[in-house]
Amino acid sequence: MEQDLIVTNGRIIDPASGKDEMGSLRVHDGHIAEVVWGGDALSGEGARVIDAQGGWITPGFIDLRTHLREPGEEWKETVESGAHAALAGGYTSICASPDTIPVNDEASVTNLIRQRGEAANAARVYPVAAATTGQRGENLADLGDMKAAGAVAVSNGERPISSARMMRRVMEYSRTFDLPLMTSSFDLSLSEGGLMNEGLLSTIMGLAPIPSEAETIAVARDIELAALTGARVHLSRLSTAGSVRLLRAAQKRGLNITGDATPHHLTLTEEANKTYDTNTKVFPPLRTEQDRQALIEGLRDGTLSCVATDHLPQNIADKELEFVYAQAGILGLETAFPLMMNLVREGVLSAQQVISALSTGPANVLGHGLGGSLEPGAVADITISQPDAPWTPTQETLRSMSFNTPFLGTELRGRVTWAIVGGSVRYALHGSIQ
Repeated sequence: MEQDLIVTNGRIIDPASGKDEMGSLRVHDGHIAEVVWGGDALSGEGARVIDAQGGWITPGFIDLRTHLREPGEEWKETVESGAHAALAGGYTSICASPDTIPVNDEASVTNLIRQRGEAANAARVYPVAAATTGQRGENLADLGDMKAAGAVAVSNGERPISSARMMRRVMEYSRTFDLPLMTSSFDLSLSEGGLMNEGLLSTIMGLAPIPSEAETIAVARDIELAALTGARVHLSRLSTAGSVRLLRAAQKRGLNITGDATPHHLTLTEEANKTYDTNTKVFPPLRTEQDRQALIEGLRDGTLSCVATDHLPQNIADKELEFVYAQAGILGLETAFPLMMNLVREGVLSAQQVISALSTGPANVLGHGLGGSLEPGAVADITISQPDAPWTPTQETLRSMSFNTPFLGTELRGRVTWAIVGGSVRYALHGSIQ
């Protein structure tokens, strides 16, 4: 039988129980066996011991929107490289978006992603089923088969479902199989061909605009369809103040709807586009400071339950082009924690709110007991971090195969030091187990 694992000398932040204080915990047989709060230390006799060195001990982070690129574009990322990049960012579980080639719209692709994730022996990899065949929005995919193969949620990935009738059917079908539907709410007739947020800056820069209404109109539609169908709906990567207002109102109506925002929308605005740096070209586009503040307030008051990275690797050939031709997308797995820590240091979010958004919140969206807690009996998915430790993302330090991030070469503060999955140490930055 494997030895117990003790994590000691750290600040335990567990949003599921609402506790936040120094303590130690014991892991037995892949689960949290015991938590001791305060100064009392757990006995390390016969156990492996990790000294958290005063850092944070939290539930393992969970990402609801990770693009792993395999199968089909393995030169940008593979399931293995993405799962290891996830660990370096503190993510013990990631949900693999169906945007692959071929699309994850049948059980054989779902099985492939799940098996590659298991073989990587890194972060847990949960496939997300495509809502429609080929993501074309025309015919329903076989969600039942994909759930049986390991899919934990439904999404049409990067491609919004334009037909309200089809979206209704997807919601009804996902409800039948008790799978959350993670939307990409966008009106293509308003956004197609756009490059950045619509406003004075887009006019000055001469770039085709994407109005915020392209998102809010689609969000409003999806909320009403959720009310009609009773489906469990998660509004993914919201970027506008209007979307937050609509979601808040929907929740007050008692609808089973949640939402998230990305780290880059929470920390950057359209001002980052001024230099025409293609690493700031994302979809939805970076918005205004007013929008950014509304997203932060959404996290603060619980309207937004989590943060999703929308980790989307692109290679040099896709990014070293004129802004109009470059592919949208940004890395997120390895930089999410330090970016969120900036908001803690600014005093706009608490440590508990950030850790909840990275762990407990996404676990609740999935609704399958897939982590998000450090209470005794919970699965031992644990992230240990030094919240103020400085480091600089470079091509050499990033675990991802791509490096399309505007934070390349920029010193960040907040570093994950250990990642534990099911009681097994899968990532250690420097430390060793006693």
